[in-house]
Amino acid sequence: MSWVPANPGWLMGALAVWLVLWAASVALAGREGRGVRLVVPVLFGLSLLVLWEGIVRAWAVAPVILPAPSVIAAKIAATGPVLWQDFAQTILKGAIPGFLIGCGAAFLVAILIDRSPFLQRGLLPVGNFVAALPIVGLAPILVMWFGFDWQSKAAVVVVMVFFPMLVNIVAGLQASERMQRDLMATWGASYLQTLVRLRLPAAMPFVFNGLKIASTLALIGAIVAEFFGSPIYGMGFRISTEVGRLGLDMVWAEIAVAALAGSVFYGLIALIERGVTFWHPSQRK
Repeated sequence: MSWVPANPGWLMGALAVWLVLWAASVALAGREGRGVRLVVPVLFGLSLLVLWEGIVRAWAVAPVILPAPSVIAAKIAATGPVLWQDFAQTILKGAIPGFLIGCGAAFLVAILIDRSPFLQRGLLPVGNFVAALPIVGLAPILVMWFGFDWQSKAAVVVVMVFFPMLVNIVAGLQASERMQRDLMATWGASYLQTLVRLRLPAAMPFVFNGLKIASTLALIGAIVAEFFGSPIYGMGFRISTEVGRLGLDMVWAEIAVAALAGSVFYGLIALIERGVTFWHPSQRK
């Protein structure tokens, strides 16, 4: 590819729009307000898309190498039903059930570990070992165990989110100060009362940190698991199939949907975190 753009007008126009959006983002970044916090990342993202479009158009980059954002948007509009079917199979049936099961199981096991020093010393090192196992090695095994439908994808997600969530909850349960726990014991509080009224509220920042990590791992795990066997639909299946056919516009359409879904999922958790942990210094402005 030549360093001289074939269509310099596209590049100049994209740079002009990019500079305007960039200047607007910089001007708004120093202001306060919930609306500003939403507008700034949107403007910044639009500036990157405009620059991407201009570079691809200016140098006439082949779509099989890098399609333009406008081409990806057109593909999303033209294949809406297919993308929705893939989304439902991967996210609604695989990622979200696996996320809920894995996080729920991690919470219960964390309580058991908190009550048993033996489990704390024995299970956590094993958990760190399992968490380090590569997903590309576990996914084919779980697909063979649970079949090619959504159950195997949920199982992969459970394995991926369980131990990061477990480590965060166990750390969070130790976040309350010793003096506070002694004070609860002085008042005659039971373990359950101390857990509910003191230790779990103190652990919430750690819990939400684990939930935000798990939300991204769940999406990755569900998509990667579909590379090793799935029905004839699903995000991972569609990506692997279209790559073989050089349908890069469809691949990028799936990536865009996955990125949007992951961002919304992460944002919902962060929004709930702000309401639950309003007292924590990280939430103060």
